[in-house]
Amino acid sequence: MGYWLLMVLCLAILGPRQAMACPFCSAVSQTLRQEMETMEAVAIGESVPGETRNEETGQVAMRVIRVLKGDQWVKPDETVSVVYYGDLEPGRRYMLSGADPPNLLWSCLPLTPDSEAYLLKVAELPDDPLERLKFYQGYLQHSDSMLTRDSYDEFATTPYPVVQALKPFMNHDELVAWISEPEMPADRKRLYLTMLGVCGDEKDLPMLEKMLRSTQPSTRAGLDALIAAYLILAGESGLPLINELFLANHQSSYADTYAAIMAIRFHGTEADKIPRSSLVQSLHLVLEREDLADLVIPDLARWGDWSQIDRLVQLFTEAEDDNNWVRVPVVNYLRACPKPEAEAALEKLREIDPESVRRASSFFSIPIPTPGGTPNSSQRTRGRDWNWAVLGGAYPRTEEALAASVPLRALPARSLPLTADGRYVSRSDPAIVNFAGPVGVTLMAFASLAIAMYLVVSGGGTRVVTPV
Repeated sequence: MGYWLLMVLCLAILGPRQAMACPFCSAVSQTLRQEMETMEAVAIGESVPGETRNEETGQVAMRVIRVLKGDQWVKPDETVSVVYYGDLEPGRRYMLSGADPPNLLWSCLPLTPDSEAYLLKVAELPDDPLERLKFYQGYLQHSDSMLTRDSYDEFATTPYPVVQALKPFMNHDELVAWISEPEMPADRKRLYLTMLGVCGDEKDLPMLEKMLRSTQPSTRAGLDALIAAYLILAGESGLPLINELFLANHQSSYADTYAAIMAIRFHGTEADKIPRSSLVQSLHLVLEREDLADLVIPDLARWGDWSQIDRLVQLFTEAEDDNNWVRVPVVNYLRACPKPEAEAALEKLREIDPESVRRASSFFSIPIPTPGGTPNSSQRTRGRDWNWAVLGGAYPRTEEALAASVPLRALPARSLPLTADGRYVSRSDPAIVNFAGPVGVTLMAFASLAIAMYLVVSGGGTRVVTPV
């Protein structure tokens, strides 16, 4: 019983995988369309003249003007009580969202004439995600900040193949102009670079190369998406420049090198422009940088590149206290490797540092990933498989070093070290539960209880759980 309970909890903690979304974008909040889908009733309303807010409850009366969803629960001209602490302007309209019928609990969002017209159009959008993107594309740089953010978040949550399908409807020159704006926020520049990679051509390469060589932080904002777009348009012939600037360059900062690795991962899992055999050659360059080598070892294992056994054994053997984090991913690389020499190497490393080998075989370091072909959508999360995390060492070590140049989804959750040497996974990665949040805390409580029960029943013995 204990064994199966542990298995179920392990699966629950890992959570379901989601379809891979825009690879370098990160949605900030739930979109208006998504909110409308989750609510039982949605309406346009306005404050009732002469009504004042209840200072104790925050409730204010609003009159329903138009029902967009849930007409079985609310009708036009009805008055509903809404919790709202903002300024009550005469004639101002609001998006009213109701949940938990039949006695609906209402919340509201202030609307402008533009956002009201936008909301009405969103309510009529078809289910076809491509048709939706055609609509949202027209609001990416709208003067109303709420509409620009909502449209951006829609792109950020849309699967990348749908973004690719938008190619015939993209405005290339407009994207180039937006990318060239010095004050363009990094998150938006990532999206526009991703779109340029879809609709651009070799004529865009000089501009992208100039941006890559620039020393101005604003020019290179969204560097991971910039490198990915450059490689999409340049193909394999673009790798030497990326190698020169970021991967083989020992003076390249950690944040810049990590951005290049993210772009290489994208091309190795989601794009088909560059052979993996060439991509792993670029990642081999990072193995010569002892302080960063742990970032690429999981990729080599995941892609079945077993040519680096000797180099990884050397990294393990020569690791000092200030970079011993490389040892766990090295061990897991050897555990995944099907070559007989890998087992011999593993025995050698066990003699040198049995504790690192033990950590690599611990509860949160299984299962060993199965390398091979490109994973399907059920195995991918924004271009990253969770197995990269369980291999150890595939994520940034410090949040501060990457805050300006790495997507929000790539920043580490300090409360979730994956292994004993402090390796982190992403708080917002859809394949990983945030253990600092209520769901994570609950799961960990159940997991702790289950482990305790299992140890009591089994007499304290240790069993390594290896999924079939």
